[in-house]
Amino acid sequence: MRVDDTTSGGGDEKPPSDSSGHPTPHHAVDHTAEPTDDPLAIRLEQLILGAERRYTPFQAARTAGVSMDLASRFWRAMGFADIGQARALTEADVLALRRLAGLVEAGLLSEPMAIQVARSTGQTTARLAEWQIDSFLAGLTEPPEPGMTRTEVTYPLVELLLPELEEFLVYVWRRQLAAATGRVVQAADDEEMVDRRLAVGFADLVGFTRLTRRLEEEELGELVEAFETTCADLVAAHGGRLIKTLGDEVLYAADDAGTAAEIALRLIETMTHDESMPALRVGIAFGTVTTRMGDVFGNTVNLASRLTSIAPKDAVLVDGALAEELIRTGDTPASEAEAAEEAATAEKAGEEPPSYRFAIQPMWQRPVRGLGVVEPWLLTRRPKPDA
Repeated sequence: MRVDDTTSGGGDEKPPSDSSGHPTPHHAVDHTAEPTDDPLAIRLEQLILGAERRYTPFQAARTAGVSMDLASRFWRAMGFADIGQARALTEADVLALRRLAGLVEAGLLSEPMAIQVARSTGQTTARLAEWQIDSFLAGLTEPPEPGMTRTEVTYPLVELLLPELEEFLVYVWRRQLAAATGRVVQAADDEEMVDRRLAVGFADLVGFTRLTRRLEEEELGELVEAFETTCADLVAAHGGRLIKTLGDEVLYAADDAGTAAEIALRLIETMTHDESMPALRVGIAFGTVTTRMGDVFGNTVNLASRLTSIAPKDAVLVDGALAEELIRTGDTPASEAEAAEEAATAEKAGEEPPSYRFAIQPMWQRPVRGLGVVEPWLLTRRPKPDA
């Protein structure tokens, strides 16, 4: 993993090569992402990174004690563009390489896992950073007085916000890490830590394509933001996890069927009362799910997506496995006839009848591409006995 210290610290070193004398993949591509030389951009970069540009990629890799090939894979995984051998890296870049490589050398992470850590962290924080600049800083840096430029406002604002945002980011990350760790250690066995039984739901705005042709870009952006915010808040408040948002669609997961069903109905009820929102449809499936880098995969996810595409407006369709789970946990009766019989028996005995949260109704069977014949169930909220 380590490279020989055969070059000086100047900028005239030769790019490293493998044992065959061929250059590593990092140097086999056309580098077009040259670092900016804008004075303000450089000042902001130094403020945010806390260090000046000092190293070329090869110098940084050598200083960290890792091969150029591994350094390149780490940088690309984190989402950073190739910059050739421009002097654009800092002590922080060296330290990051050293830490990742150290985890591999200590046997705490395999090399593929270390790259996966870099990729998942890079993808998540890249989206966060883009949002903060586009929606947050862009609005706050409007010049407060005539004659002032945004440039004159940005630097002091970033200087004030940076430590606060950094502390908040670490706090939220620790909280999320604690919650995720708790879910994993409670898994029934080692296999369930990776392949788990979850309820997976998709919520999809109806007629979104038509809306994109009718609304102005700003209006469309506001609608999508309101939809994603509402979904994220409801999913979190009722014990689910938002997996990802896709503009007009959100994907969420829950550890139990009742939680997923409650979230689905809350989403429908909330969106129905918002006149600015299109109709919504939700599909939920329950079963084994493979989790990777915060995402979920497998037939259960595919089935939930298919159910969403065939769901009526403002309705929730679930698969047979989720319906059975709701019956097993006492969240819904097996049938209305059974519920009526239970109520009559309880009344004769002078007891309270069973209380169910949901009602399910079998729908038409239909073939679903790639999944065979599926029998969806319509999920509704069961009225209270005194309603």
